[in-house]
Amino acid sequence: MKVAVRSLCEFAARSGGLEYRYTPSPTADEGIRGHKTLQKRRGADYEPEYLLEGECEGIQLRGRADGYQAGEPSPLLEEIKTHRGDLSRVGEGQQALHWAQLKVYGALLCQRDDLPAVRLRLVYYDVAKDLETPLDECWSAADLNGFLNDLCLRYRAWHQQEEEHRHSRDQALLSLKFPYPDFRPNQRQLSETVYKGVCTSRTLLMEAPTGIGKTLGVVFPSLAAMPRRDLDRLFLLTARTTGRQLILDSLKLLNRDTSLPLRILELTARDKACEHPDKACHGESCPLADGFFDRLPAARQAATELRWLDRDAVQRLAAEHRICPYYLAQEMARWCDVVVGDVNHYFDQQALLHGLSRQNEWRVVPLIDEAHNLIDRARSMYSADLSQWLFKEAARNAPEALTKSFRGVQRAWRKLVDAHIDTESLPSLEPRRLQLTEVPTELNGSLLRLVGDLTEYMTDNPVDPELQRVLFDTIAFMKLAEQFGDHSLCTLTVTAGKAQGKRRRLSASLALENLIPADFLKERFALAHSSVLFSATLNPGRYYQDLLGLPDTSLWQTVASPFSSSQIDLHTLDISTRFRDRAASVAPICADIQTQYRAEPGNYLVYLSSFAYLEQISARFTQQNPDIPVAVQHAGMSEEERLAFIERFRSERGLVGFAVLGGAFSEGIDLPGDALVGVFVATLGLPPNNEFQEQLSKQMQLRFGQGYAYTYLYPGIRKVIQAAGRLIRTPEDRGVIHLIDDRFRKPDIWALLPTWWFKN
Repeated sequence: MKVAVRSLCEFAARSGGLEYRYTPSPTADEGIRGHKTLQKRRGADYEPEYLLEGECEGIQLRGRADGYQAGEPSPLLEEIKTHRGDLSRVGEGQQALHWAQLKVYGALLCQRDDLPAVRLRLVYYDVAKDLETPLDECWSAADLNGFLNDLCLRYRAWHQQEEEHRHSRDQALLSLKFPYPDFRPNQRQLSETVYKGVCTSRTLLMEAPTGIGKTLGVVFPSLAAMPRRDLDRLFLLTARTTGRQLILDSLKLLNRDTSLPLRILELTARDKACEHPDKACHGESCPLADGFFDRLPAARQAATELRWLDRDAVQRLAAEHRICPYYLAQEMARWCDVVVGDVNHYFDQQALLHGLSRQNEWRVVPLIDEAHNLIDRARSMYSADLSQWLFKEAARNAPEALTKSFRGVQRAWRKLVDAHIDTESLPSLEPRRLQLTEVPTELNGSLLRLVGDLTEYMTDNPVDPELQRVLFDTIAFMKLAEQFGDHSLCTLTVTAGKAQGKRRRLSASLALENLIPADFLKERFALAHSSVLFSATLNPGRYYQDLLGLPDTSLWQTVASPFSSSQIDLHTLDISTRFRDRAASVAPICADIQTQYRAEPGNYLVYLSSFAYLEQISARFTQQNPDIPVAVQHAGMSEEERLAFIERFRSERGLVGFAVLGGAFSEGIDLPGDALVGVFVATLGLPPNNEFQEQLSKQMQLRFGQGYAYTYLYPGIRKVIQAAGRLIRTPEDRGVIHLIDDRFRKPDIWALLPTWWFKN
C-alpha cells in the first residue's frame, strides 16, 4: 500500500491549531491552471509533475513534485502553492506543511540519485494578481533524510494499523452475506448487474422501481466487489437528507452483528456540524480550533476503533476530545472505507472526496442515490449571482474601514448598467433582462478590492453574517466567472425605480446560470473506477449521460418492477391543463376527484403545476365538498409543517391532500397501505415557458439536438412518475392513478411512463 507524500505530511507534520481564516482560496481548477501557468514559464530543461518514489521505515512513498530542474552543483525541486490575497495570511502551520512536503521530495530525490544536497524552492502564486513569491533553501541529504525518518517514524505504527485493517476488511468482505434469507423480486438482478459493472469498471445508470430495495441492492454488491477489485473507498451520495438515512439503515443491516471491520462515516454540512458559527475556524478565534492538531491523534484513534461514525457519534467523539466535529469528520474521510454524504461532497467545485481521491490516487466508486436529482443539484453548484441590493444593504451597517470599498462597488454597478442598458427608456419597476455573451469586466477591480478588505476585516473581528454572505457570494461568482463558457448563461437584470431628481434609482443583478453540468462533472466521473447512478426515474438514459458528462461506455439498464398493473387502476382525463385553459379545467378536475372519492373513500393526493393552480382547485373542491377533510400545501412550509402534513396521511383516513408537483411531497415520502389509495396528477409537469427555459432549450438543441425533450418533456415526465410513485410502495399496495391532461395519450409521452402500469 503506497502512501502519497502529501498524505504522509498531513498526518505527521501538522501541529497546533486550525488556520482557516477568511482568506479566499483558489478552486481546484484555478490551482491547476496556476500550476500550468508557472510551469510553462520555466526553461526547456524544466520537468513538470516530476514523479518521485522511495521507501522509508517500511513505508512505500509516492508523489509528484511540481517541477524538477537538473543543475550543478545540485538540482532544483520546486513546489507551487496557489493563493489569493495577502501572503501573510497563509499561517505558520500551513507554511510548515508546505515545506515538509517539499523536503520529503528532496529526501526521495537524494535517496534515488545519491545526491549530497538539493535546492528546494517553495513558490507562492497569487492567481488573481499573477504574482510569484519564491522562497529558496538549500538542504543536505543528511538533514533531509533525518527529517523524512522522523515523519515516517510518527506514521509507521498508524501505517501498520491501516494495512492490517485493510487486510481484515477485505477478508471479511470476501465472505459478506446478504442480510436476508432471500432477495426481493428482481433485486438479485439489480445486485448482479451492479457487481458486474463495478468489477468491469463501468458507469451504470440503473433504473429500478421503488419497493425493490434499490439501496441495499446496490450497496451490497459494491461492498462485495471491493476486495476483488482492490477498491479503496465507496462514496454513498444522495441529493436529499432523507435519502442519507435510508443508506445508513442499509449499512446497519449489513453490519448488524457488528463483526464487519468496516469504517463508515456520515459527512455533515458545516452549518449543521459547527458548534461556534459566530467564530472563524482559526485557533485565535474558536476554542475547538485552538490546538486541534495536537488533540487530533487521540480522537482519530478513538474514531477508528468505534468504526460507526454517523453524525451523533462524531459529535460525541469531538466533544470528548474538545475538537471541532466538522473537521474531525473531514479528517476521518481519509481513513474510512465507506463515506455517506451529500452529492456536493464529490461533485462541487472544492469537493472534499474528489480532492482526496486525486491526492491519494484512490480507486473509488461513487454510488449516487436518487440520481435523477443530480442534474439540477449540479446546475446549482455551478451557478452564482450577485445582487446590487445585497451590497447596498451590507454597506448600511458596514464599519468605516469598509466604506470606501463598498462605494467603489456601487460606482462599478452604475458603470456596468450604463454600459449595457439605456436606463432612460426603462419602464418603472419592470425588470429588463439582458443575455450577455461574456461576463462583463466592469465589476472586477472593485470586487477584488472588496474581497481583500473584507478578508482583512473579518480575520481580526467577530463574524458578521451579512458581511460573510457578501464575501462568500462574491468569491463564488468570481471563481465561476473565470470558467464561463457555452455551458452557462450570463444574465444582467436591471429594475428602475421612479425618478428622484436627476437620476433614477436602479437595482441590478448579475447571474451565472449553469445549463450543462456535464462540462464540470465529466472529470469527476472519469476519475472514478466505476460509478453507479440509481433511481426509479432515469429514462431515457441518454439524457442523463449527456447532461452529466458520463463516459461513452456507460450502460443504462432498467430492472423489472416487482409490481404489476393489477395493483393500479389507471385513468386519464382528456382535458387541457395548459396555462391558457386552466380556468376551464377547474370544474372537471374537481368533479373527477369528487367522483373517485365518493366511490372509494380514502386518502388521496392531488398534484398541481403551481401554487396558484393549487389554490384554485383546492378552494373549489372544499366549497363543493365541505364534509371532506383536506390538507393543502402552501409556499414556504417549515420542516415541522411538512412533517405534520405527511403525518395526517398516516394517522387519518378519508383525507384529500393538494400539493405542487416537483415539491416537497412529490418524492422521498412513504405512504404504504391505506395511508394513500389514489393519486391525481393534473399537469404534464413541463417547466414554465419563460426566457430562461427558452435559452436552455436553444443550448440543448445546439449541443445535443434535443431542445424540447431535454428542456421540457423529460424533466416534466420524471416529476409525474415520481409523484405517482408515492402510491405503490409494496407488493400489497393497491390504488388508482388519474393522469389529467390530454397530452398523456400522445404516443411519445405514453412511451416514457413505466411499462408495468399498463396491462399487457
